[in-house]
Amino acid sequence: MLEYKTVERESYAEFIEKKSRFIGYVKPVSSAQEAQDFISAVKSKNREATHNVPAYVLRDNNIQRCSDDGEPSGTAGAPVLDVILKSGVKDVCVVVTRYFGGVLLGAGGLVRAYSHASKIALDAGGIITMAPCAVLQVEVDYSYYERIHIMLEECGANIENCVFADDVKIVFSVRDNRCDEISQKLTEISAGRYSFVKTGEKFAKI
Repeated sequence: MLEYKTVERESYAEFIEKKSRFIGYVKPVSSAQEAQDFISAVKSKNREATHNVPAYVLRDNNIQRCSDDGEPSGTAGAPVLDVILKSGVKDVCVVVTRYFGGVLLGAGGLVRAYSHASKIALDAGGIITMAPCAVLQVEVDYSYYERIHIMLEECGANIENCVFADDVKIVFSVRDNRCDEISQKLTEISAGRYSFVKTGEKFAKI
């Protein structure tokens, strides 16, 4: 399993170009069906828009799709897809909505506008790197919680859940090559009292 880049969250960003309003929507997706559902949702939300231009890239079979949605051929969908590909993100869908403002942009203007809308949408979604990680947990006394929590963050771990009961159960994910380091630091902090338990593996943000 290789690491890859994607966006962290669904988001959007917009700007005005010669009275036309461009809105770039973005969402992480894992299948063509998820991408189509997102495209449909954006179109439904923007029924009065002049164009809703979609593009998506999936890791599975390296699928790449785009559409000009009525704009002149090559001026909309391809630029949106090109920005996605150049950014290196995968498992992502971008839809750029345009409300025409009455001023023609020309082919070059359209390419620049759709490219910019795609770029600001990806930025709004937050580009992150996902990598194979171990999922671990440790149960500690409340007096150790804060120190261990800080140590895990310093080691690049993602704190995924904390359950506060008689003790505190901390569930986290981290790259495999950081497990030995965390184990050693946990031993040092707790004087050998605690050790983590590996519960699985998954792709997680690093």
